[in-house]
Amino acid sequence: MDEPKARLKATIMDESAMRRAITRIAHEVIETNQGAGSIALLGIVRRGKVLAELLADQIELIEGTRPPLGTLDISFYRDDYTTRVAPVLQATSIPYKVDGRDIVLVDDVLFTGRTVRSALDAIMDYGRPATIQLVVMVDRGHRELPIRADYVGKNVPSSHTEDVRVCLPPIDDHMAVEIWDVPERPSRAGKGE
Repeated sequence: MDEPKARLKATIMDESAMRRAITRIAHEVIETNQGAGSIALLGIVRRGKVLAELLADQIELIEGTRPPLGTLDISFYRDDYTTRVAPVLQATSIPYKVDGRDIVLVDDVLFTGRTVRSALDAIMDYGRPATIQLVVMVDRGHRELPIRADYVGKNVPSSHTEDVRVCLPPIDDHMAVEIWDVPERPSRAGKGE
């Protein structure tokens, strides 16, 4: 029997809406930190890295100086990494001193909060920042941990049967935020599911 396929339900942000959100967030980050002098951006691989690069571009346009930019792989910090078949490892690159910095952590979607918790653990292995601020393009709710974003592109209430996807080149072929219906897998009788 064929597995049911995910179906695009809605595009809630197109490229221009996403670019406006990134510009707004750049202004908010600069205002909160009284400039860009003390901040360093850290993007969670994969799409958080791309968003951090776009945010760094905007901050540079506004402030005339580009904040330091790093990438963070949280594969071995996840609370489920031992149950995953084979985590896909990406490179962590933090080319600046973390101690005493205002770290702006960037990710695509905030959902349960577990990814951010893993990222916080990873950052602490590199030093003790002055602050850690969180930027996400989408906050979809359904938190399992007491974590909130400081800067949000868009709040998107969603159900557990929906998948909120941030699409970004070069990973994806277009730039958008989409909601997909994800069919529930049929339970297998007698398997305790």
